[in-house]
Parts: sequence; structure tokens; C-alpha cells
Amino acid sequence: MLKDRIDNYKKLEELRNSKLLVYYTSDRPKAETNIGSDILAPVADHLDKIGDVDKISLYIHSNGGSTLAGWSLVNLIRSFCKDFEVIIPFRCQSAATLISLGSNRIVMTKQGTLGPIDPSTNGLMNPQVNINGQNIRVPVSVEHVNGYLEMAKDDLKITDPENLSDIYLKLTDKIHPLSLGDVYKSKAQIQMLAEKLLKNHEIEAENVQKVVSFLCSDSGSHDYTIYRKEAKEELGLNIEKPNDELYEVIKAVHKDIEQEMELRTPFNHNVLLASANPYNYSMRRALIESIEGGCDVFVSEGSLSRHNLPNGQQAIQDNRTFEAWRHEELA
Repeated sequence: MLKDRIDNYKKLEELRNSKLLVYYTSDRPKAETNIGSDILAPVADHLDKIGDVDKISLYIHSNGGSTLAGWSLVNLIRSFCKDFEVIIPFRCQSAATLISLGSNRIVMTKQGTLGPIDPSTNGLMNPQVNINGQNIRVPVSVEHVNGYLEMAKDDLKITDPENLSDIYLKLTDKIHPLSLGDVYKSKAQIQMLAEKLLKNHEIEAENVQKVVSFLCSDSGSHDYTIYRKEAKEELGLNIEKPNDELYEVIKAVHKDIEQEMELRTPFNHNVLLASANPYNYSMRRALIESIEGGCDVFVSEGSLSRHNLPNGQQAIQDNRTFEAWRHEELA
């Protein structure tokens, strides 16, 4: 809980000569949580209590989420400070990487990773697949679409315009044209946002397009991980390596939050129901913390139960009774 981390938060502020804002989203298996626009209101409350200051350090752990929410978060934080830095203890992927591009510098541990920012779209026109009797819309990756078309041109050496047109039309048999249009728009948008944010990052001008191209397409896979050495030496980002004292504090904070949010323990229905049926649960899936503002935590609560079906099979029901942000003051 926050009271157990407050001394380390004070140490971080002292070591960085800044005000600290902590933001975690869960990467717990089966309970993953994305960055969304719902964070802006609680973050604004924390920043109002912190006030206008010279420097803010955002300590972030996330697998990503909404790019526009990330863009808005950077601009919100920057409206309260002159100097903005990001501290990465472990994962800072996708939209979280986009957030880090908007900082003046990135403090990365040896475990810290950035990742590609190529977006996936998930609109109402996206293709659907049937999983266990439910129709689920499938996200469309910008790079998967590009990869399909580039494979036709580069690997299969198809150059005839009519044949290329047929290949594109074949794609529209599986993906609605409006979804493909959304993919193109999303790619253009993420490139524009990345270029704008990198102006704050104080890297060499000639590196801007290289960074944008690599993060948006050239990395080849959305799962690609970028460690500190590559981020600094190959991409030219403004990366700072923490000294031993700072590293120990960063690590201690991460370990404490990791344990609190059970990030290494999958939310496995069968395992949980083996201990009780029904099984009542409460999951802390995201948190925003600061010394001045206390803790805002996104909580999912409910009960799991296993039922026998008429056909002899069993079904698991997840009855979600609460899912929202809660504010917790420092006791």
C-alpha cells in the first residue's frame, strides 16, 4: 500500500530533485489493463495538489493502451512543470513508450524496456471471430496490413498494378474497407504525435525521423523490446542510467507495487475456484499515486462461480459487481 512506499517516494524526489507521480497499469495475465482517457481526471487531481513546479518525474509501468490518452497525459503533466522526465522500472510499451517520448529524458533501469508504437484499431467494422460461442472483434494491426501488402511486392515480386489491385481487394474480403481506412488514419496520427512529442525530448533533429520510423514500422513486430543500450546508442534517445542508489530505490518501489497488484500471479478462474465456489475477488488493476495526492486505484470486484449445464458440461460465470476508480488517502 502507499503507506509502505511513501519513504521510497520521498527518496526518489530527493534523488531526482523533483515531484513524483506514479502510474501503473496491470500486466497480470488474464487481468491486463490499458492506458485510457479515464486517467486524466485523477491525474489532474494529483497535479493540482502538487502544483506548478520546476520538475516532475513520472514513474510508469504499462503495456500500453490509447495513444490519444498518452498524448493528453504528456500535455497535462507539462502544463504543471518546466522539466518532465520518465522513470522506467520494467515495462513501458506501446502508448507508454509514446508518453516517454514526450519527456526531456528517460531514466531506464537495466530491466526497463520501450517498444514499438504502431497502433491497432478496434472499431465496429473490424472482423469477428467466434470463440466459445461468442463473436469477438479482432484488432487490426497497422503493421500486419502493411506486411501483407509489402510481402506481395517485395517477396512475391508482384508489380503489375492490376494484380496488386486484386490483392488489395482480396484483403477487403476479410477486413472492411472502413477498417482499413481507420488503419491508415491511425498510422498517420501516431507518426504525427511521435514527431511532436520528440521535440520535447531534446534529441538531435536528424534522429527524429529515424526514431519515428523505427517505432512505427521498422522494428517489424509490436512485441519487439528495446532495452537501454539500444534506446541510447542506436536510436539516440536521451537516456539516463540510474546510479546504484537510485536503482535500488526504483527497484524497491516496483517490487512493492508488483506484489500489491499480484502482477506475477495469473487471474486463473479454474485455480481460484478450486479454493472456493463461489470465489469472491478484488483486483487492483491500475494505480496513480503521489505524496500530495494519495492513491487512486482502479478496482474490479465480483465473484466467480462454476455451474453445471444441461449438456453435462460446466460453465464459469464472472459476476462483476464493481469496476471503477477509488481514492485512498494516505493513512
